[in-house]
Amino acid sequence: MRWPLIPTLCAGGCIASYQLTFFAAVKTTGVAVGTMVGIGSSPVMAGILAFLVLGERPGRRWAGATALAVAGCSLLLATGGEVSVNPLGIVLALGAGLSYAAYTLAIKALLAGRSPDAVIAVAFCLGALFLAPLLVGADLSWLPSVRGAVVVLHLGLIATALSYRLFARGLQTVPVASAVTLSLAEPLTATILGVTVVGERLTLTSLGGILLIFGGLALLAVGPRNRPGRP
Repeated sequence: MRWPLIPTLCAGGCIASYQLTFFAAVKTTGVAVGTMVGIGSSPVMAGILAFLVLGERPGRRWAGATALAVAGCSLLLATGGEVSVNPLGIVLALGAGLSYAAYTLAIKALLAGRSPDAVIAVAFCLGALFLAPLLVGADLSWLPSVRGAVVVLHLGLIATALSYRLFARGLQTVPVASAVTLSLAEPLTATILGVTVVGERLTLTSLGGILLIFGGLALLAVGPRNRPGRP
């Protein structure tokens, strides 16, 4: 089976652009804010793209869940001086959110008649090729160390291969907009790790934002019960 050119290139290109914008955003404005804005904005963008390109109508449940998630992200940004908020970092994070949404749309198109493993392998190989020129002149002296090797293995095997493989499998049966909204579990985890591991501090307002995101995920994940049919 042939691979359609535009969705394949889009998947690889979006993988590359997401890595660039996301890590730049995290470096500029911090782990918690960079992650929450980056992936927190992607459900809205995914819903719009899915409607425009695929004709998917996300529905009221998705709208309510996304509204809760966006409100939660807004509260996380309203943290005063506790967490660094950099305008450039926010723009980079929004670019990461758009890249993530477009990537999801592209692999949704590629999954038709293909295995998730093959789609992920092709997309990430292309993304790696697009990013390869950035290795020229880069400082890789940390790579041969034990710590560097552990970090690379973790990022490659767990954070990338395993997580995106599971995401692609779920995307086979879940609409694009809903899949991206459910992936807000990722920035939620990153926010908690940013506080507990990196040492970033969140206020009570930020904790309220986390609860709103939990509510949005629960609303979308727990579908309506099937009503018994009338005789």
